[in-house]
Amino acid sequence: MAQPLLFENKNVLVTGGAGFLGSFLCEHLLADGHRVICVDNLVTGDTKNIDTLLQNQNFRFIRLDVNQPFELESFAELAAFKLPFQGIQEIYHFACPTSIKNFDQFKIQTLLSSSLGNYHVLELAKKYRARILLASSSVVYGARKNKTGLVGEEEMGIVDHLTPRACYDEGKRFSETMFETYRQVHSLEIRIARIFRTFGPRMPLFDGQLIPDFILNALDGKDLVMYGGREFRTSLCYITDVIDGIVRMMAASEYSGPVNLGSDMDLSLEDVAKHIIAMTGSSSRIVEGENFIFLSELALPRIGRAKELGWFPLVRLEDGLRLTIEYMKANKLLLMNF
Repeated sequence: MAQPLLFENKNVLVTGGAGFLGSFLCEHLLADGHRVICVDNLVTGDTKNIDTLLQNQNFRFIRLDVNQPFELESFAELAAFKLPFQGIQEIYHFACPTSIKNFDQFKIQTLLSSSLGNYHVLELAKKYRARILLASSSVVYGARKNKTGLVGEEEMGIVDHLTPRACYDEGKRFSETMFETYRQVHSLEIRIARIFRTFGPRMPLFDGQLIPDFILNALDGKDLVMYGGREFRTSLCYITDVIDGIVRMMAASEYSGPVNLGSDMDLSLEDVAKHIIAMTGSSSRIVEGENFIFLSELALPRIGRAKELGWFPLVRLEDGLRLTIEYMKANKLLLMNF
């Protein structure tokens, strides 16, 4: 069998690259010396997340919807990447609308991204024989099932496929099935990352994303609204840790199945809110708010498989909160115009 060509600098495609997770991934890949093609339809992403990357000669942003057929080689701005000769070596598939407050608005696009979008991106991976990683989610496990809340990758989740949020939850399950089927039928090199709750700079504001809204309100002395109630519990992993895990998964020579990426520490969100009030010196109060469909208590990850890749969350909650607070203080006026 012919050996694949090796290139000093890989061509890497990141779908959903202008989103929270995707923009940090693009930064990381550029720092590693790769050429990065970022595609996003900007439904829930934002070019402000990649502003600092646009002048990098190894970075290209293409506004397109992966739910529609597309041909990357038709974009003149990608000529320098020599796609007809070099192709694409890696694809990170993050494209899927994620919104808490506006979840209903994007239901059909969510369905399509978990079916047609997957199909177009998987066919691209097949064309270039690229290794491809799916950004899946902890939602595939369904609700917490026991006191510890911990789940391993071998455990089967139970998801009600007819709930108001099923287009996302069942969509992620079907996405995993599509990727696994392409591995079986076309021998694609796939990776499936089951990503648990992640926080850090660039999270969307005023969307029910609790950590950035907590911080912004604390800085303004406004109430911190506990969507989901005071008893809400969750895990929280800082963005750079999650990106490190994703890159390690892509680089791994062997694939033994999906990998959980997240913190296995169970946190009271009310305690997190109190930390933020103390760290900002705020006089804000903690109050209860409405319970959004997209916001629910989810399982906690067993991270044994991730540890086998040499991965473990390194950023302490307090340090992650401090970094996020510093970012939001420094960019407050800009963020208010997001």
